[in-house]
Parts: sequence; C-alpha cells; structure tokens
Amino acid sequence: MRVVLVTQTYDPGVNGQGRFAVSLAEGLARSGLAISVIVPSERGQAYQTVRNGVHVAAVASISLAPFYQNAFVPLFPGREIAHLMDEFRPSLVHLQDHYPLCRAALKIARERQIPLVGTNHFLPENLLPYVPVLPHVPSGRQALTRLLWQSVLDVFSKLDIVTTPSETAAACLRKLGLGVPVRAISCGVDLGFFRPLPNVDRGQIRARYNLHPEKLAFLYLGRLSPEKRLDTLLKAMHQLKRNDIQLAIAGQGPETARLKQLARDFGLEGQVAFLGFVAEEDLPLLLNSVDVFSMPSEAELLSLATLEAMATGRPILAARAGALPELVTDGENGLLFSPGDAEDAARKMNALAAQTHQLAAMGEASRRRASAHRIESTLHQYSELYHELDPGLPIAA
Repeated sequence: MRVVLVTQTYDPGVNGQGRFAVSLAEGLARSGLAISVIVPSERGQAYQTVRNGVHVAAVASISLAPFYQNAFVPLFPGREIAHLMDEFRPSLVHLQDHYPLCRAALKIARERQIPLVGTNHFLPENLLPYVPVLPHVPSGRQALTRLLWQSVLDVFSKLDIVTTPSETAAACLRKLGLGVPVRAISCGVDLGFFRPLPNVDRGQIRARYNLHPEKLAFLYLGRLSPEKRLDTLLKAMHQLKRNDIQLAIAGQGPETARLKQLARDFGLEGQVAFLGFVAEEDLPLLLNSVDVFSMPSEAELLSLATLEAMATGRPILAARAGALPELVTDGENGLLFSPGDAEDAARKMNALAAQTHQLAAMGEASRRRASAHRIESTLHQYSELYHELDPGLPIAA
C-alpha cells in the first residue's frame, strides 16, 4: 500500500507537472495510500520532509542556471534512490517524466521488480527554444525533435503502462510507436477551490492588480516562456487599437523582460498589465475578476491553467493547437484562433468584445466542461490503474 512518485518538479515548483504531482500525491495520501515523492533538491543538498501527509525526499542536485532557471538535476542519484526505495519499500513506482532522476528510478525499480507507471507531460517545444542555433534551422529542428521524442520513448517503452493528460497527447504517443498501453487521464481540477464567485468585489481585485475597473479584461496565467506564444497576444492587442480592452499577463519566466519590452515597443502602456507571480490562494479571486481567459500556447497536452479558468466560469480565447480544442469548442465556451496568427487572434478578441452579453453563457458552458475533469475522478482513475498492477493497493472512492 505504498507508492513512490518520481518527478523533476514538485512543490514549490509552479509548472503544470509540478502542480499535478502535488495534487496527485496529496489526494492519494488523503485516500489512505502511503505516498513518497522523490524530487531533485531545490536547495542543492538532500533533505526529507512531510507536506500535507506526503513524504518528500529531495535528492542532492545542481542548478542548471543560468541556462535554465529554477531547474535542478542530480548528477549520480542511483545510490540515493536505491536507499530511498529500500527504506520506503513501494508497491508501485509512478514516474512523471523521462529526465535523469526518473531514469535512475526506472533502473532501480526494474531491478527490484516493482510495477512502473509513467505520465508524460513533455513536448519537444518545451525545450527547443532553449537550444541555440539548431532549432532555427528547419532540418536541425526536425532532427532535434526526433531526438527529444526518442529520449521520451527510451524511458516510457520500459514501463508497464503510460498515461497522459488528454486524448490528443495519447494519440501522439501511439503515433510515435510507443508499444505499451497508453491511457488519457486528465490532470483534474478542484471544482471546490476553482469555482464561480458571484459576490467577489471585482473592482477591488482589479485595483489590487492595477487593472481598469470597466475595460473588458483578458487574462493569461502561466509560465512566461517562448512556447506559450504570448507575443501573439501582444501583437493582437497592437492591431486592435482599442482602448476599451486590456490584457493581464500573470506569471514569471524567461520571457518576462522581452515581453515587457515588446509591450513598450507597441505602445501598449495602460492596456497591458504584467502581474508577476500570483499566489495560488488568490487565483480564484483573480480569475473571477476578469472577463475572458486567454491561452495562446502551441504546446499544450491539456493546459491546467485553462481548465482552472473554465472551472471558475470564464469563457476561453485559445490557440487551435495541441489539446486546447479538447477543452474549447468554437462558439460554445469560447473562441479559437489560428496558432501564432495575431491577426486572427485580434479578430476573435473583437468578436468577444462585440458579444459581451453572451460571455456569461460561454462561462457556464466552460464550467460544465470542467466538471468532467474533477480531481476526484482523476484520483479514482489512478487508484484503479494502480490496483490493476498491484491488487493489494486500494481503489479511492
């Protein structure tokens, strides 16, 4: 009745994989499973602690800065992982990626004949922008993409079963030739935490984030990195040339300085607000204080941020890319635009501004769609999957 999760990012990681790992680990712990998480140490040195019922073992690691901020990698983790596995004695190991820590855990779990599950959160687009020169040459980009996918398959082909957050993502792995069973299981959303708040003081919340109290507000929330294509939204705002629409960009990342400069170059002062990091407890308030949630990314296997916005009853403006069309149906709970096409994005922003009377109905449709992704269902599906591999593991209610 013991499960080990191995992941590159965890609390205090703020990316989708880290947030999912926290939700899964803490949710399964509440259901009665003994859960241990193995993660690279953000402090450098190894340490162990307990957070919300989850045993967290951080493995000694080195920082990848300045090449990649807030990323840590263990150099030779095999002995440390072997000790942790022998100490915790898991019935099952669940890998969250294909990076060095999970590769080491895979080898040790196989030696001990422990069942293995893996969840893929990765797309090559997540790394391509950080590799100099090669990705900017078409043939080089194709070769690097193949190499990055092969690194995923090298790990996931050795597992008993693989999951991924959407049917789009599952189809991608099957097309690549992954020979083990693949299932789509949503990352899930807490519908009790992310919910419509009809009594929220929108004016007060907007004032806190320097947003105009009356202008139609579009919000992006997430990591500010190249694959998110926030430049598309800024270019769209520039093309709109409307002073009754504002864009809020919440989050941090390597693109922050460039995006702020781009906004200045476009003369968008007063129309674009960079909110910086927003604490999780404030997210429902912020989401309920804007009119439309925007996700221009071209590299989403689900988009947890979009799902959370839907749960609060927000209509969505999103790129027609990745798994986003699984969440957004054009004209039903939002509008889709061609990926990277600022002119099309501007048209869709104009269309939403022209039909503000329909935004509430779109938001209600978003909330209904989000209900199919409730976190309780995600936990139940994972506990059922674990039970298949080890009948001794209980199934969460």
